[in-house]
Amino acid sequence: MLTLTENASTIVKNITHQPEAPDTAGLRITSDDASQTFEVTAAPTAHPGDRVVEQDGATVYLDERAAELLDDKILDAAVDPEGRVEFALGPQA
Repeated sequence: MLTLTENASTIVKNITHQPEAPDTAGLRITSDDASQTFEVTAAPTAHPGDRVVEQDGATVYLDERAAELLDDKILDAAVDPEGRVEFALGPQA
């Protein structure tokens, strides 16, 4: 199952734990079958069929295809000098 680094958990919590966001808010990762690219968005709740990853207070929702592709990956994240969040995937050790 996808795991998150400490940095990724912190950034996901910062994105999803906003005053106007529901307690069920999380980061949702979806994948396009054709291109095998990922789309990352903030979501108020999981969609039907999503796999839920909860780690260190951070919640990530994965659609079925993303869950398959990311099953053995680690999600890392950082904020660049302009304040943009950058996500990276790596293999689990």
